[in-house]
Formats: sequence, structure tokens, C-alpha cells
Amino acid sequence: MSQSDRGLRRLAAGTLLVAFQGTTAPDWVSRELEQGLGGVTLFGFNVHGPDQMRALTTALRAAGEPVISLDEEGGDVTRLAYHVGSPYPGNAALGTVDDVELTRRVYRAIGSDLAACGVNLDMAPSADVNTEADNPVIGTRSFGADAELVSRHTVAAVEGLQSVRVAACVKHFPGHGATRVDSHLAVPVVDVSVEVLRERELAPFRAAIGAGARSVMTAHVAVPAVTGDTPATLSPAALTGLLRGELGYDGVVITDALDMHAITKSVGLAGGAVLSLAAGSDLLCLGPLPSYDDVTHLVAEIVAAVRDGRLPLSRLEEAAARVEALRAWFGAPADAADDLATIGLDAARRAVRLTGEPRPLVEPLVIEVDTPPTLAVGDVPWGVGPWLPDAEIVRVGPAAADAAALLARAENRSLVVVVKDAHRHEASQKLVSSLVAARPDTTVIEMGLPVWQPGSAAYIATYGAARANAQAAVELLTPLTPLAG
Repeated sequence: MSQSDRGLRRLAAGTLLVAFQGTTAPDWVSRELEQGLGGVTLFGFNVHGPDQMRALTTALRAAGEPVISLDEEGGDVTRLAYHVGSPYPGNAALGTVDDVELTRRVYRAIGSDLAACGVNLDMAPSADVNTEADNPVIGTRSFGADAELVSRHTVAAVEGLQSVRVAACVKHFPGHGATRVDSHLAVPVVDVSVEVLRERELAPFRAAIGAGARSVMTAHVAVPAVTGDTPATLSPAALTGLLRGELGYDGVVITDALDMHAITKSVGLAGGAVLSLAAGSDLLCLGPLPSYDDVTHLVAEIVAAVRDGRLPLSRLEEAAARVEALRAWFGAPADAADDLATIGLDAARRAVRLTGEPRPLVEPLVIEVDTPPTLAVGDVPWGVGPWLPDAEIVRVGPAAADAAALLARAENRSLVVVVKDAHRHEASQKLVSSLVAARPDTTVIEMGLPVWQPGSAAYIATYGAARANAQAAVELLTPLTPLAG
């Protein structure tokens, strides 16, 4: 391979953020980092604990200068705490409190945890304005439905993360909040005018850019007024025209995972990579599905696209310069800040909302109504079980649950029902309604968005299913013996 060929391959590899299975990096990742690979994206299956994470990221740095990223939003979406649930409430809870200094401190704590593990880029915060209550993928990941509220908290989140030299990645441009389709599965459409887009969807991104956000993530959503039926990730009108041109953004643009069906089922993984780079992205996030063979094929396809004129060489050089500037900005791994240790629980306590009055608990039966996890969240544990050790906890699928049998089991006992986004699941509503009709003294805990309320004696809204949210809810049921932080 000639020197020019090696240089072109290095530029192509430098656009990729790859994923891998396991808690140590396979040999091929180390080899590729030595040859210019852009970096890695880590998932819950890569995480065992802080010491293991620090060892993993140290090994990755020994092979190159990688961007080391993951999704740590707090709330439902966590990678560091994937196996136990996040100690921080997510955006919906923070937006409910509406204290920008609190949001800044929570994200500074998250950034401190990431820096201590050697992670230098957080694929957060979500800047989506969640105007569609039935949104299957955003929901509690958004600060709310008001563009001004989302804007000010997005700025606070960016400032909090970047105060400890962890780059924020503001997502999902140009906005995923007004959709009813999960882009992991198909191409959602945001069918609004350019004027509405500017005033609503783009407002938080404009604010984040003004606050110095180091990176922005694209959305696999089509905005007919701007992109036609093309996802924004593949659209020059969205990335070069709107983001670079109109909003004046010159930081790093990172794609949402290219292995999502919105891309793979339309133009394919390799086709999506080339089209997205041509449209204006700088780093291609591959997600957990592509193999090493896929990675080598992608690099070869990007090289071929440069040679046959589909992708200008100048685009790869521009991307490399932006990523190099980001690397120069990164801080060294640092210890976690002790003074931020309790901020998550403090924030969750401020966010939780109680309607009615819970009855004193007597041999409580807790029915947790199962909700299928989204692909963005994954199979993160949720519920109140860890905070009610003396209760009987029953996890049920709503469609198959026997309400009469559950009611018989709860006779002469306190009944607590825990749901998550019940407004999106008719079977959950039906089950909870039948339980509350027979037992109006029931306490219902909603760990998603509190859109649907069943009229129970007490109703607790946590605005998220993080571990901290659950503890804050249980403290309202046991007010005389609050749990330690």
C-alpha cells in the first residue's frame, strides 16, 4: 500500500466510532486505533464497574488518541449504571424542577463520573422538545414540551459536562420530540413548517451552540420542509445548510447509530456512511451490531467513494481537523468529585410529585406492571423493590395479568402499583383501572410521564425510572423513616 493509500485509509478510519462486545477491547480495536480509528462507543455490556472502565479506557488510550463515548443521560438511559439503574434523575425530572443550577450540577456530577472512568465524550443531553406525548423513544429523556425551558436546561447540561472537560453531544438534530416512530425501527417524520422548526425544534440547538457545545448528534428523522423524505443524518440541507450554515456550527457532527433501521433498511450501512459524510457529518457512530468485517468494509467503501468522486477528499480532511481540535480540548482522566455524591437523590426528591395522601403501609403488596424497554434504554432494571425490602414485589405483564388473583393476594394489605408510561400502553391502563376500581385506596407510582392518571387515593409521579427516582418515591410512602442517600 502506497503512502497516499495509507493516508486515505487513515482519514477514512478516523471517521468511525466503533463498538465491541465484552469488558476488554479486542485486538482488532487496538490495531485499528494505531492506524487512525476515530474512537469507540461503549454500551452497558462493556461496563462492569469503575475500576474495570478505567482499565479499559487506559488500554484504549495506549493504542491511540480515541474519542471514547457513551450515552450517559441520567434517568432511564445509562451505561455506567446499566446493571443497577442511574443514581441521577433524567431530563424530565430536571425540567419539572426547572432550576438550571440544579441541572448544571447534576450534569457536572455525571461528567465527573465519566472523567473518572476515562470517558471523554457524553452523547447527551437530549435537546428534543417533546411535544408528542406518545413519542416512543424520547419521553422522559426530554426536559419538556416548552422550547424555552428545554433551551435553558440544555445550556446548563452542556456547561455542567464541559466544566470537567467531558464533551457534550447535543442530540438529536434537528429534533426528535415531535415524532411517534422510533428511528431504531423506521424513519420518523417531523412534518412541520420551517418557521415552526426554527422556533421550536431548533431553539435548544441554537442555545447549545451559543454555549459552546463541542459536538452535535444527528437524528435519523425526515423533515419534509427541509430534507424531503431523507433522514437528516443523510441530508446536506440539514447538516450543511441548516446546522453549519444557518446556525453557524463549526464543531464536530456525530451521527446517531448507523446500524439503526432508519439507515440500514433504506440505504444500508456502507451507503449511509458515505452519504452522511458527504452531507456534513464528521464522526460515524456504528452502534453495537456491526462486526469487524463490517468496519473494514466501511473503511474500504469510504476510500472507494473518495476515489470515484462520490465523496470529496476535502470532506474527510475537514472532518479530521474538527476531530483533532476536539481531541486537543479533552482533559485528562480525573477523579470523581466527592461533593457531588448526593446531588442525584437531592434532585429526584425535588422532582417527585404527590397527589392525594398515601395510606400507612401494612404488609404491602407491590405490583410492578412491566413495560417493554426501548432500544435506546435497553434492559436497565427499574422499580421500587430495592427501597421496600419488607414488601412483596410482583412483576406482571399487563396483558396476561389476572387482576382478580392479584386483588385476592392484596386482601387486608396495602396495595401499591408501579407503572412506566402507562399512557402509551392500553393493557397497562386496563389492568391498573381494574385494580383501582376494586381498591380505591391504592397508591399508583408512575415512573414515566404522568399523562394518564387512574384516580387512585394517592398518585406519585417521578418523571423517570432511575434508581434515584424510585428512592424518592418510596420516601413519600415511608415519610417517618426516610432512606439514607
